[in-house]
Amino acid sequence: MAKLIDGKLIATQIKEELREKVNSLKAEGIEPGLAVILVGDNSASQVYVRNKKQLVNL
Repeated sequence: MAKLIDGKLIATQIKEELREKVNSLKAEGIEPGLAVILVGDNSASQVYVRNKKQLVNL
């Protein structure tokens, strides 16, 4: 039997857990960040990386 899951609820829970971890790291003087290595000249990959940069800067 299939089990219906609430994706929005799970996403909210994961974000809250991450928020707590980030705040804990910041309290220790550690500033979390995102590092990206782009290899090659794939335009789809470039769009993906550009979008990640925009999300980080929100």
